[in-house]
Order: sequence, then structure tokens, then C-alpha cells
Amino acid sequence: MDASAADHDIRGRADLEVVLRRFYTAAFADGLIGPFFTEIAGTDLDVHLPRITDFWERALFRSASYDRDPFAPHAALNAARAMTAEDFGRWVQLWRAAVDGLHRGPVAERAKAMGERIALAMHRRLAGADAPLSREGGTGYVPLAALRLRSAA
Repeated sequence: MDASAADHDIRGRADLEVVLRRFYTAAFADGLIGPFFTEIAGTDLDVHLPRITDFWERALFRSASYDRDPFAPHAALNAARAMTAEDFGRWVQLWRAAVDGLHRGPVAERAKAMGERIALAMHRRLAGADAPLSREGGTGYVPLAALRLRSAA
């Protein structure tokens, strides 16, 4: 952990940009979810980063304008290759790790909780409300999938 950054909470856009760059660097390299970004979507981080920073700045601070439909790109990805609870669980794992590696405090905690809620909502909307929330079809929903991933690391 970077002690100089982890001694404060997420304070604004500049902190979000660092967290998001760290997250996407890990996500692009990840064997499970990386292909969604690199092969299927062909995400250009320099184009995507300002947009996703707007999303998170609006979500956490209500201080940015974000007028895009966050569901549409995920629906397109899902149409190309179905996104599973495990995929969303990995997203949650990497998101939590990116936040935890840089920041501590109530906004950081809210960002992690919000990420889990967003992942669950996206999964449910893409796969259907009755879709299994874990490979075993158990009751774990996305955060438990992330816990299983974290415990395997």
C-alpha cells in the first residue's frame, strides 16, 4: 500500500483518476475480465478515463456532469460474450483492491459499497433477476463471489 495516499480519503476528481487508472490497469491485465476491455470493447483508456471519472465524481460527490447511459455499453459487451457473476465478482475484487490500496475513509468505503451495488444491479439486469449469483447457484450474490476470489489469491 502506498502510505502517502492511504492516509487520506478520496477527496475529489484527482484522487478518483488515480484510483480508476490503477483499477483499469489491473482489469485490462486480468485473465478473467481483461478480454472484455481489451478484445471485445477495445477500450481506449485515454478516452474512457475522463468519462468514467465523471461517472464516479457524480456518484460520490455530485460535482460532475454525467449524462451517458452506463448500461448500454455493458449490454453490448454482454451480447458479445455473456458476463457472469464471477466476472462481476472479479470486477468488485479489483475495484476494492484499487480503492483500498490508495485510500481510507468514508468516501472510500462508499465507493466500494457503491461498486458492489452497481455490479449486482448490472448482473441482475443483464442476466435476469433470477440468474444464479454464483457458479454453484447459491445465494452469495456478487460480493461473495468477490470474497471467494480474494480468498483464493
